[in-house]
Order: sequence, then structure tokens, then C-alpha cells
Amino acid sequence: MAARAALRRWKMLENPLGDNGAFPDFGDAARRLSFINERIARCLDLSGRAPGSVCLTAVTKQRSAAEIQALILAGQRVFGENRVQEAARKWPSLRKIHPHLDLRLIGPLQSNKVREACAVFDAIETLDRPSLAEALAKEFARIGIVRELYVQVNVGDEPQKAGVSLSEADQFIQRCRSEYHLNIAGLMCIPPAGQQAAPYFALLSKIARRHGLEQLSMGMSADFEIAIQLGATRVRIGNALFQAAR
Repeated sequence: MAARAALRRWKMLENPLGDNGAFPDFGDAARRLSFINERIARCLDLSGRAPGSVCLTAVTKQRSAAEIQALILAGQRVFGENRVQEAARKWPSLRKIHPHLDLRLIGPLQSNKVREACAVFDAIETLDRPSLAEALAKEFARIGIVRELYVQVNVGDEPQKAGVSLSEADQFIQRCRSEYHLNIAGLMCIPPAGQQAAPYFALLSKIARRHGLEQLSMGMSADFEIAIQLGATRVRIGNALFQAAR
């Protein structure tokens, strides 16, 4: 019911993706960022949620420092990267200039990259297996600092996709807390491509409620408005913030 209602509300939005089903190609980062933030605010108002209750994560995978700098100067402060090594190459210099940015890992993390990831990122949104939970717990103890953690759930049970399976999600969340003493902030998901996202967002929300988790990282350029209607607190936007997809 919630998923169907969210889809109906999304369709009420006037021209949500612009002409020809694509986001407007604005000429500068500030205008594109403003456009996305306006869409987020409109969705929050439509769903009766508080202004500012959704955080925009700008996805900068394969984007240059100049492109990122333009978004920073436009006011964006939260960014997401898919790969540890790429982030380690380009973000230290940016953070020297802009030390108050929030950098989040939104791609798969290998256990042998945990130390490097904890040195680069403020949050890891892709915790999905016991070996990674153990490695993170050990690294947090070693450095005396914790990072914000989200459990990634494979809501479509797709064998090629990262994330803990639906059948194991509840037990894994509990184990992260009780065995590894990790503070889980929320859940993250990527719905199956080519399918309506709403049912998968609703499913992630349901799992979060079972565990008293209020943070939900879900929704990307094509479906973030539906995600907001279904309780997203973080949306991950990449292509819509740049002039052309790569």
C-alpha cells in the first residue's frame, strides 16, 4: 500500500524529470544543485515531512577534482564515492581546502581495504558480511575512532549484487550490534534495474523499523523522489548533478 501511494504522489509532481524524461541540462553546477534540492524540498512537502529531513549525497565516481570543486563552491558538502583507491587519490587535496566535507563510501568494500577506507571516509554505507564487520570493528579499536555505518541489503536478492540477503538481513544486523559491537546508523539498498523501485524501498523501510533504525540511504537520480516518499533520509545523486553521464 505504501509503495503504491508513493508512486501516485510522485506522478502528481509536475514534470518531475523534465522534458523527454531527462533532468534539465543546466549550464553550471549551482543551478543543477539548486534544481535537485528544489525537487527534494517539494517531495518532502508533498509527503508531509519536515524540511531538511533528507540529505543529498553527490556521487562523484569518475568525476574530476574540478567538477567536484564546482559543486563544493555551489554549497554541496556531502559526497559519495564507489571505490576506495579512487577516493584516496583525489579527495585528500580537496579536503585540505575544504576540511568540513562529509565523504561516504557507497560502493563495495573488500576487507583488506578497511584500513585505507577508514582513513579516507567518514561513513561506510556498504557493510554486508561478517568478515567485513569483524575487520571494521578491529580497525575502529586500533585507531580509536568509529565511522558511521550502514548495512547494505540486497533487496532484490540479485546474485551479482553486493548486500546481505533478505533472509539473512535481520540476523546480520543483530550480530553487528551484539557480537561486533558496531553502532549501525541505518540501511542502504540499490533496487533491481528495470523494475519499479517503490516496493523495494518500502521493503527496506520495513526492515529498518524492525530494528529501530531511522536512517535510510536509498534513491538515485531516476527514483529519488519515490524513495523520499517512502522514508529515505539520504539520496545518492550522480548523473543529474553533472552535464553528461559517463
